[in-house]
Amino acid sequence: MLQYRTIPVTAFAQNCSIVWCDETMDAAVIDPGGDIDRLIEAARLLGVILKAIWLTHAHIDHAGGTAALAERLALPIIGPHPGDQFWIDALPQQSQMFGFPPAGHFTPTRWLADGDTVQIGHCTLNVRHCPGHTPGHVVFHSPQAQRAFVGDVLFAGSIGRTDFPQGNHAQLIASIRERLWPMGDETVFIPGHGPESSFGEERRFNPFVGEGR
Repeated sequence: MLQYRTIPVTAFAQNCSIVWCDETMDAAVIDPGGDIDRLIEAARLLGVILKAIWLTHAHIDHAGGTAALAERLALPIIGPHPGDQFWIDALPQQSQMFGFPPAGHFTPTRWLADGDTVQIGHCTLNVRHCPGHTPGHVVFHSPQAQRAFVGDVLFAGSIGRTDFPQGNHAQLIASIRERLWPMGDETVFIPGHGPESSFGEERRFNPFVGEGR
């Protein structure tokens, strides 16, 4: 069964998650935006073996530590969708603009597309392309664990920003309603910032995409 531990990183308190298979103890780290020494130590304390980096999108607080972590541990970089290439190319400028430690750009080992899967140990997660916050944003969904790692698409009581370059509000709303809601009301999602919630809770009460809208 899939297990996870969420560790806020960077000054933006971005929810980086270490996910692992409890049979093999192989693990992936989702969105290592920074503080990679903390992430490596957390993996050690959990007793897991980091095998891959999975990215939802390439904003600095989600991807800023990717190049350094991949180089240090020789990890493959999986994702995001190719639509975020320009954000990856801009990581050094993003780090300067937002006062982050220097961030290198990188070439993903594998780009992701809607309908792909990723695997860690015996656990397989489905990939959904959910553009709007960024054009290449993806979400990782484990139907068995009823968990989804949604980056900055959806938050408890809110939705992702669309005022960055190539953001698109209509696309974001469509991604949430057409690709997240079908994962089921009982699915708990881990957002890029803030507390967890469920799709059912947000479908009913979120002021931006709830049923009253």
